[in-house]
Amino acid sequence: MRGAVLTGALVALCSAMLSAETLNVVTGDVTYRFAVEKTGDMPYTAGTTLTIQGKVFDLTGISAMYVDPTDAAANTVAVHYDGSRASVVVDGDIAAYVTVGVTGADVSVSQDSSVGSDTCGEITYTLSGNSGSGSFSMTGSYKATVVLDGLALANPAGAAIDIQDGKRIRLTVADNTSNSLADGAAGSQKGCIVCKGHMEIGGGGSLSVTGNTGHGIYAKEYVTLRDAAVTVDAAVKDGLNCNQYLTISGGSLTISGTGDDGIQVSYKDDTDRTAEDTGSITIEGGTISVSATATAAKAIKADGDIYISGGSVKASVSGGGKWDEKSSKTKASTCISADGNMTISDGAVLDLRATGAGGKGISIDGNLNISGGSVTINTSGGIFAYVNGTEYDGYTGNTDRLDSDCKSSPKGIKADGDIVIDRGTFDVTTTGNGAEGIESKAQLTINGGTFTLNTCDDAINSSSHMYINGGTITAVATDNDALDSNGNMYIRGGHIVALGARAPECGIDANEEDGYTVIFTGGTLLAVGGGNSVPSTAESTQPYVTGNSGVTAGSTVTLKDGDTLLASFTIPANYSMSGGMGGGGGWRPGGNSGGSVLVSCAGLTSGKTYTLTCGSSSTSVTARLTGSGGGGRPW
Repeated sequence: MRGAVLTGALVALCSAMLSAETLNVVTGDVTYRFAVEKTGDMPYTAGTTLTIQGKVFDLTGISAMYVDPTDAAANTVAVHYDGSRASVVVDGDIAAYVTVGVTGADVSVSQDSSVGSDTCGEITYTLSGNSGSGSFSMTGSYKATVVLDGLALANPAGAAIDIQDGKRIRLTVADNTSNSLADGAAGSQKGCIVCKGHMEIGGGGSLSVTGNTGHGIYAKEYVTLRDAAVTVDAAVKDGLNCNQYLTISGGSLTISGTGDDGIQVSYKDDTDRTAEDTGSITIEGGTISVSATATAAKAIKADGDIYISGGSVKASVSGGGKWDEKSSKTKASTCISADGNMTISDGAVLDLRATGAGGKGISIDGNLNISGGSVTINTSGGIFAYVNGTEYDGYTGNTDRLDSDCKSSPKGIKADGDIVIDRGTFDVTTTGNGAEGIESKAQLTINGGTFTLNTCDDAINSSSHMYINGGTITAVATDNDALDSNGNMYIRGGHIVALGARAPECGIDANEEDGYTVIFTGGTLLAVGGGNSVPSTAESTQPYVTGNSGVTAGSTVTLKDGDTLLASFTIPANYSMSGGMGGGGGWRPGGNSGGSVLVSCAGLTSGKTYTLTCGSSSTSVTARLTGSGGGGRPW
């Protein structure tokens, strides 16, 4: 009897379809919409099934069939959430290629393995509406697009969006829409948004994400951000975690409230390695703001290299350090960290702040190359140390004999490899005990740029040779050396003001204790400190003068040959010679007077007398090419 009724209904529908545009077939909460001109023959088999455009329907599951004059949206699955329920509309062209399940507000879609360019092509999933107890999941093996179109979705039992498709997934945040996603705290999911493949995020709307179990956003492969506004408000683990690489070329990414790193990019976590599996981060544009408060957390962390050529990057960390039993070394918070190399170029604007013990602005295991941009760094934490089984925040004891693995000193910029800076603007302030400005654990070269460095420990430090070929450098170290090279220090160009602490610290220190020296062949240099290294080799061809006049904040230091001005330097208004005993506590008597003054510049002749004026005090000085060292210790 049911077959006869449905047969009659189909005859009526067929008659209506002669003038209608779309045939609607409703099964539960899913409506399939077929364009009339595409339906063709619709086999009705054994009174049990109806086939339309290759989609086979069980007649017992059809709750309604009707026609209407509206067009079906091409290649689209539209999901709308309404409280505890969800409704789904499927375009007839792709009906045969998807299996849709709806339970309450949980929607699952399975793409057939035949989906591809030779069949229906890419499918778009559009999600809208509101639900506090819903989810969207999709499986497949061909690229797809997911559009968030005014969606507020929370899944108390798992991921809000779970895409188990290893291909390219385009996540589009629809223009002029606000969207929010949250997952459940009791699940086992890797993130609020989970993507098995690589995810491209774009669109002109906004998206906020909360990860209550794992990461905020997780992708097994790479992630790109182009022009959406994405905010991770909280995450139990990382704000954004992906493998292969991350590229940001536009839009905005704001991350806070994380239990671990803000951004973490790793090598792919299986053996299927590809050329794309670099673990790198590339920032070409956009606005990035990341705050990480967890202990030893990184605001931005790459297992590979980091490239920043544009955009605005603001990062802060405050979690301090910890002792890692597994690696038997201390770890500390860092704004930007890379296990590989890092490159910063024109167009990049960085504002980095670290407040916890041992915190760093930039920490690179490889080489650091900078060819432009603006870098502002502030650190205020002291030394984190692990001593005889006890962890110390802001350690003030002597660290000279403490193993390097048992301490993390705060630093503005640190690279285990070479540092090469060609140009750019740098403003680095480090106020905590033991805090250095720019440090290379290998060789350091400055070819240009403008530097304003105010530090507690060394303002610029290299474990090997240091080359200054150009640039404008103002370096003030309140408790150690302004420029400290553990190899030779080559001053070949630039305009340098290097103001160190009282004896035994220096304005410039080339580790003469181990046989190294400063070498002057150019540039204009003022060095003030408890002592200064001086050249000891004929390789140094530009003479220098020394004196012991007092240098005060805001004053001017000049060197003249009669009435001819050879060099002029302005002392920063915040300068106060203090410190001494560097590296781990020491005394700080303060005051503005005293200290050794060294000037080297073009126009000097060895053996000739000149007038050195510091503020209102003038003295006669004689130029020399070499002399006996006045450098401090190799710290």
